[in-house]
Amino acid sequence: MSDTIELDRESDPQAVRGYAFYDWAKSAFETSVTTAILPVWFASLFLEANGLTTTVLGKSMSGDAIWSFAVAGAALLVAFVSPSLGVIADRRAIKMWWLKILTYVGAGSTFLLFAAPFLPISTQWIWLMVMFVLANIGLNGAGVFYNALLPHMGKDDEMDRISNLAFAYGYFGGGILLVIHIAILIGTDYAPWATQFAMASSGLWWYGFAYLTFKWVPEPPIENEMESLGFKESASLALSEIRKTLGEYDKFKTLFFYMIAYFFFIDGINTVTALGGIFGTTVLGITGFDLMITILAIQFVAAPSAILFTKLAKKVGTKQALTMSLVGWVVLCFAALSFAPLELESHEEYQIQFDWDEEENIYTVQMANSDVPELAQKLDYRDSEFNEQEWANDWSHIIPVKIDDRSDTMKWNFWVTDSDGDDTEVAFVLSLNDIVDSEINTFLQSLDESRFSVSVSGGSLDTMTNIGVDHPTSLGDGKLDFIPEAARDNVWGPLGLAVGFQFLLLGCAMGTLLGGSQGLARSMFGQIVPETRSAEFFGFFGFFGKVAALIGPLLYGTLTVMYDSRVGILSISVLILIGAVMMRFVDVEQGRADAQAEDARNRGIHSED
Repeated sequence: MSDTIELDRESDPQAVRGYAFYDWAKSAFETSVTTAILPVWFASLFLEANGLTTTVLGKSMSGDAIWSFAVAGAALLVAFVSPSLGVIADRRAIKMWWLKILTYVGAGSTFLLFAAPFLPISTQWIWLMVMFVLANIGLNGAGVFYNALLPHMGKDDEMDRISNLAFAYGYFGGGILLVIHIAILIGTDYAPWATQFAMASSGLWWYGFAYLTFKWVPEPPIENEMESLGFKESASLALSEIRKTLGEYDKFKTLFFYMIAYFFFIDGINTVTALGGIFGTTVLGITGFDLMITILAIQFVAAPSAILFTKLAKKVGTKQALTMSLVGWVVLCFAALSFAPLELESHEEYQIQFDWDEEENIYTVQMANSDVPELAQKLDYRDSEFNEQEWANDWSHIIPVKIDDRSDTMKWNFWVTDSDGDDTEVAFVLSLNDIVDSEINTFLQSLDESRFSVSVSGGSLDTMTNIGVDHPTSLGDGKLDFIPEAARDNVWGPLGLAVGFQFLLLGCAMGTLLGGSQGLARSMFGQIVPETRSAEFFGFFGFFGKVAALIGPLLYGTLTVMYDSRVGILSISVLILIGAVMMRFVDVEQGRADAQAEDARNRGIHSED
């Protein structure tokens, strides 16, 4: 074999741009579809068809549970087959072929999400779930081969720049399209066609910009390419090679140790990003608008931060820069414990408002805003101390609610029907005729165990209020509530920083660290993985990442049920801390030497001593 084969080739600028544009392309799905728009649409269609729950395999499941199980199943499927696909892709020149096929699956399924409203109402949510699962299979599967291209894009000392540049492209691309989608949604008052447009355009965006990747990024060359094998022979070869790889710990000690460290810290980071939205809405009580603004901030902060981390890595080294970002994540998790909505002060800040009508000598009641969620769905809502459905039924003569006949959903009544038969959103005010003060007083007390707040203005009950124990502003029962209480009393309150602004600060901090930690984690792996086995090892890399994506939420959910959400957040910081500590023992130079030696063996080149 010739000894002139170059093991570490310098990058081609056009190929690097093509590589980065794939991140730009797929980020439309990750931001507009996965994070910002589709979950809300799915929840709405599921609710309309079933109420809160439906029966699957004999079990009563809520929409979010079905959604999470479906996505987790798709991710695990890809995770388990990724190493096998990688083994074959390292022996045949098919990395770009697989990237194209899986992109067609992902982008095509994303585009087809728009078709859900053309189906019967009972199957619309099923269509969304199936298409979303297929899109995730395409995304995660393509990610294995996309990441496996990284070691072939340039020299080891270029990995940080190329990897972070791609992430920066992704944040910008996803952010730009999300701005367009939000503008259309708000401009059309969230018209159904605007949501459909967001789905279809995300699929077209993904495929359209991925075409630049297909056009500009060449298939990495393979020495002694293996002949095409049948399915049975391919599966047999893949399994035998995986067993061989797992037995090669002594040959790749640094690589395997880094994958374990990666498992811990990426588990924590992915959990924070995946559950940040639900933490903000349920624990902190932020609005949907606050959430969208924060998502946008993350995108446009993360992009330049990824580039800055490239410069930092060039100055202090990839390992040190990555470790610094991980320490930042630990600090961020601790900071998140301190966030808390300000205490309610004015009558208008309460969700349920009773106002005395001097002319009629009666109380009227209204809801403060339409951000208040549905009360409960069907009578089998959940087994809890406070049954919202039963409570709403008992007090429906006092609170402004209505029943959605299609789903037995009890909602706060913000709508009236105009002469054309269309629903128009208004502030519905209910006049409480023949309701005595003692009954209103009893109603106030009924909210003790709820997630709602109520205030009375005027009349004999003037200034009476009650805030349920599960209301976002109610602190004191949690194991760690002393932290947000102290922060609210000494920082947020005196500065007048509302919880929406606090969450925005959290998002900006996440964006600052996200670009660096994700890009450098991939770059560091690319530096210590053999080019001749890049798809195989990036298959394991993807496997660890997907399995980690399940462990973190499970840990968070378990501790949240046992204690509360802030204890769950604390547990996630421990995962990242473990990964950061393990990084101290990763010998990058030894890992590079191991990778270069393996490449030399596989290409029949005798490296010089």
